[in-house]
Amino acid sequence: MTTTDPEGPAVRASRDVVLELAVQDPEGVRVAASVGARRVELCVGLGATGGLTPSAGLVEAAVVAAADAAGRAPVEVHVLVRPRPGGFVLSAADLDVQVRDVRAAVAAGAAGVVVGALTPDGVVDVAAVRALVEAADGREVTFHRAVDVVADPLAALDALAGVGVRRVLTSGGASRSIDGVDRLRNMSVHARGPLGGRVEVMAGGGVRPQDVGALVAAGVDAVHLSAKRVVADDAGPGGGGDAGYEVTDPEVAAAARAALDATR
Repeated sequence: MTTTDPEGPAVRASRDVVLELAVQDPEGVRVAASVGARRVELCVGLGATGGLTPSAGLVEAAVVAAADAAGRAPVEVHVLVRPRPGGFVLSAADLDVQVRDVRAAVAAGAAGVVVGALTPDGVVDVAAVRALVEAADGREVTFHRAVDVVADPLAALDALAGVGVRRVLTSGGASRSIDGVDRLRNMSVHARGPLGGRVEVMAGGGVRPQDVGALVAAGVDAVHLSAKRVVADDAGPGGGGDAGYEVTDPEVAAAARAALDATR
């Protein structure tokens, strides 16, 4: 599938492509602010599960950290709402929990939420997403990488625009976004063309600083990466073994910022 790009290189270069970091603690928010990231996606269990809903206390602490860092650069806290690992088909009980978590994130001061829901047929679950958008009460809603398993991503963009989703996080259907640039390009053109910019396309999934230039050239509105490293820490018997824990690496975050700046 190919789509003609209506933008010339000069137009693409002039767009304000946003940097978003996936973080798992308040210090990650501070790192994001220090490198000028526009947003963070706050989650837990990122490496092990792809990300799960953070606790209420963590959301509150992250919002405080963002406010404290506002003197350096404003950074928005967007909360991942995904209570369990696995697929994206929601039972009624799953949806009830997610609606409650969205409301709790909004009450804690989050600027947005990150959600996703599919039907058993593998298309956007419009009713579920509409309920989550309504629970967000006007805050921005991002649809996460559930979009990468749908057969028709352009139809998914149409459906998401129709229920008020602001952006989609996508690797272009590949394991790593650098390998999905053709689909990312088609999605970006569709979002800005037929959809008039009502939905943004954000590239994410295995992003490295050296990938940023190619992703921006594909026409995306934002680039998302975790910029994480693992801190070794043996928890002992019953404490999760010696796998350690993940933190946001300031050097990787700064390298991603520099790579984004180099595209301008």
